[in-house]
Amino acid sequence: MRTPTTLAVDCGGGGIKASVLDATGTLHAQPVRAATPYPLPPERLLAVIASLARQLPPAGRVTVGMPGMIRHGVVVATPHYITRAGPRTRVVPELLTAWSGFDMRQAVEEALGIPSLVLNDAEVHGCGLVTGVGLEMVITLGTGLGNAVFDSGILAPHAELSRGTVKWGLTYDEYLGEHERIRLGDAHWSRRVRAVVESFQPVYLWDRLYLGGGNARRISPTTVDRLGERVLVADNSAGILGGVRAWDMVR
Repeated sequence: MRTPTTLAVDCGGGGIKASVLDATGTLHAQPVRAATPYPLPPERLLAVIASLARQLPPAGRVTVGMPGMIRHGVVVATPHYITRAGPRTRVVPELLTAWSGFDMRQAVEEALGIPSLVLNDAEVHGCGLVTGVGLEMVITLGTGLGNAVFDSGILAPHAELSRGTVKWGLTYDEYLGEHERIRLGDAHWSRRVRAVVESFQPVYLWDRLYLGGGNARRISPTTVDRLGERVLVADNSAGILGGVRAWDMVR
């Protein structure tokens, strides 16, 4: 059967973007974008996704990547969308309740009327990067830290590394997030990236690690050189392409 076109939606802490692609990953329209609105209950995120979809050609299925722990399309936890005004602002108890256990996959299908796949955003990003050979890991750097692991091209169960503690009580999200990059400057922040990568290496023993996300391009050339040949800095556009490939990588 012919593979349907895919609406790929990348939901971030600061922006939500979408496009429609065919089976080869060719764009059928230029991506459209909206700022992530806050406060953001599930119904409001669904409305934004539906609005973006209306600006694009019709698609036969949809892939949504969003921050946090997503299991079988259900939100276990999401870090940004439970806050009053976005990352690093106060958590709103009502939003925490609304998002906890929310079946995003079913809600997206009902809103758009097409089959849906909902994953962690770093997982979708990784689907657009990996080669399918060996143990491949993806770390995304943006508002915070995202991660995904693939074994021979199959997505492994998600581990939310961003919530782990690094130093001084900071989580990985806080330690490598955009706020700290701005505060420290790219050179100092890059050294932090290297330290974190080197601490993960003996845990995962990857065959290849990809550093992606909007801030990967800010890693200093010196740091990139010192990370070694098994670590690659990736193009941030993979988050959209991954929306197509994800359908073949999830069990």
